Amino acid sequence: MGSGGGALGLSSPLFANGHLSSSSNSTSLPLPVEDGNHLAMVKPSSSIVNLPHYKWRLLIAYDGTRYAGWQFQVSPPTIQCIVEKALIQITKLERECLHFVGASRTDTGVHAWGQVAHFITPFNYDSLETIHAALNGLLPSGIRVREISAATPEFHARFSAKSKVYHYKIYNDTIMDPFQRHYVYHSVYKLNSAAMREAAKMFIGKHDFSAFVNASRNDRVPDPVKTIFRFDVIEMGPLIQLEVEGSGFLYRQVRNMVALLIQIGKEAIPTEIVPKILATLDRRELAKYALSAPPHGLCLVSVKYNQEHLLLPSDCPTTSFGRHHTITKCKLPFY
Repeated sequence: MGSGGGALGLSSPLFANGHLSSSSNSTSLPLPVEDGNHLAMVKPSSSIVNLPHYKWRLLIAYDGTRYAGWQFQVSPPTIQCIVEKALIQITKLERECLHFVGASRTDTGVHAWGQVAHFITPFNYDSLETIHAALNGLLPSGIRVREISAATPEFHARFSAKSKVYHYKIYNDTIMDPFQRHYVYHSVYKLNSAAMREAAKMFIGKHDFSAFVNASRNDRVPDPVKTIFRFDVIEMGPLIQLEVEGSGFLYRQVRNMVALLIQIGKEAIPTEIVPKILATLDRRELAKYALSAPPHGLCLVSVKYNQEHLLLPSDCPTTSFGRHHTITKCKLPFY
């Protein structure tokens, strides 16, 4: 399972087809290079041999309980670090050559069902099913690659995203369901879901969310103006699910909005507090009423793109959704 793809156009015994013919993805074009939180485009020097490159899109689910978020760091381990290690082992490429990027930098303890990422190889694949199986074979059981597909050169997991959908789950009963304790926040206070629903609507639209962002050393000059397309409060028995879709989110913005809605649900503060706090543009104003909601109730459900960004390039393998195992020989007991 550990032996894997070839590099620099050399044929791999498992995965790569070794083609080095001219391609629209040739690296004679500007190459994407991660520069902090930005994507820089640099021209290769004339001394570099022109090679084709191919971009691949991953759909990833993970239980974030044991990990320090998505963004790369070795210790404590992050999701990006774990997946990159598996890709390096399979492709035999260096980390700098993979240009592995995720759509959303989920925080410590936050889960995902629909994280999207991309990476680059200098070789094509005849089939994606084998590398898909190899990846999931190397990854811990709490991280799964749900899909692998080819991507166009223009696709970028983070910068091509048009919206992201997060769910926050609250278990609103006196006794917590022990089977949901790692993925649902427990509120022993009886929450007024109607008040929460009314307050959630006040977040919808284009706003400056400076009052709902925590300081982060990873953001250089974050744009505090974001658009919330919908913010639904759905009751399912004792479970209250908050579903928010936006153009993007600032550091801990979702958990801070949820925390305020929980205080409103407790009827500790009125619904009208939402626009008042938004107008202050001051994080200290929110801190008077609520702290960030715990991370384990939050899950990145999906990342949405314009349809043209999801088109498959020509001369590419079909998308892999995984494969079922089958019994090839009927084994009957001998009597």
